[in-house]
Amino acid sequence: MMSLRLRLSLTLGAAFALIWALAAAWMLSDLRNQMMFSLDQRLVASARMVAGLLEQLPALPSKGEGTHFSAEQLSIPGGMACQVSSLRGEILARSHSSPEQTLEAEKMGFHDQMIDGAPWRSFTLARGDVRITTADRQIEREALNMSILLAASVPVGVALLGCLCLLWLGIGQGLAPLNRMRDALMRRSADSLEPLQIQPLPSELQPLLETQNQLFLRIGKTIERERRLTGDAAHELRSPLTAIKTHLQVARMTEGSARDQSLARAEEGADRLHRTLEQLLLLARVEGSLSFDDGVQCSAEQVAKLAIQDAASGDRQRIKFQLPVTFSEAPLQMPAVLSIAALRNLLDNALRHTPGDGAVELSLETTNNRVRFLVRDHGPGIAEDDLQHLTQRFWRNGQSTGCGLGLAIVQAIVQRCGCTLHFDSRPDGLRVELTMPLQPV
Repeated sequence: MMSLRLRLSLTLGAAFALIWALAAAWMLSDLRNQMMFSLDQRLVASARMVAGLLEQLPALPSKGEGTHFSAEQLSIPGGMACQVSSLRGEILARSHSSPEQTLEAEKMGFHDQMIDGAPWRSFTLARGDVRITTADRQIEREALNMSILLAASVPVGVALLGCLCLLWLGIGQGLAPLNRMRDALMRRSADSLEPLQIQPLPSELQPLLETQNQLFLRIGKTIERERRLTGDAAHELRSPLTAIKTHLQVARMTEGSARDQSLARAEEGADRLHRTLEQLLLLARVEGSLSFDDGVQCSAEQVAKLAIQDAASGDRQRIKFQLPVTFSEAPLQMPAVLSIAALRNLLDNALRHTPGDGAVELSLETTNNRVRFLVRDHGPGIAEDDLQHLTQRFWRNGQSTGCGLGLAIVQAIVQRCGCTLHFDSRPDGLRVELTMPLQPV
């Protein structure tokens, strides 16, 4: 692939060369026109000069076809022809450099004519009874013009070449910070996540460096989070596995009710292990880049009813759902599976911390294209200092029997889908506000 330096040099160089070529063409065209005008003015000046000299010379013979004046006598510049004729067309005098064929002198002013098979440019001036015609060859005019254009083109070409060289060096110097950043990245080890420190750096590249360092920071946090998840998961899964193994060993060595009790406890441990694995998989999916969009759209009421159905598990009467008189029927602006999972985990947590057959209250209200779910339990509440730990993985207070992943999943869903989560602990229970976005109507 073409390098950035070469691509910029070709693009800017082509634009530079085009502009210079147009400017040079304009300049050379104007120079040629000025040159031709100057040569025409030389013909006019020569004709007037000859007319002035003729007034000082003795009278010309009436028939002067054989009379010749030298170019020096008529002061004719080299390469130019001069002819003096009468009004009747008789040649009275001409310079020795004139062509063998006579010059056409019938038309006044400038005239292009062919003489001896070559193009000439002539000028005829009438003065008294004579016509004075001066002329020069077009080939000599073009040769003079070409030499002047060539002399003017060489500096332009050299200047253009110098500008292209300076452009190449300037682009290389301008891209030097990028090369330093590239070299710094190449020198790093594959597992290094330290932020790049490159000084000095242009202001245009500073956002790129900051974005790169933020990427390293996010990668480091992700790796640390995965390591912590792996360690916590190994620790949390070890306990139910050990309990299951112990109960199965007891069941193998006992009979009757003791065996049945050990098998029942082993089954409870397997259920707990299954729930923990499901929560771990859901948390990994939510924090990852997998899509949950299955095309299903649910309103706030539908999300609440489905979450109650999943959380109650046959004990639906413990959850009291208070539906307002007026609310928006617009679907939520997030995957239905995530909205149901977040609200279900909040209800599960509330049921777990509400003693006995105590009720859990769920209400919702819609305002400004957002829906707010309020979940309230009637448990002992949580200490103010522990509220900040509620969404941490595997964190549990002394009275919890869960796996410590439910609220962590809710927090991950909140961060992914633009929701808000707020905890309010009171002596008569914990209140949790979960706000989700609605699709604009």
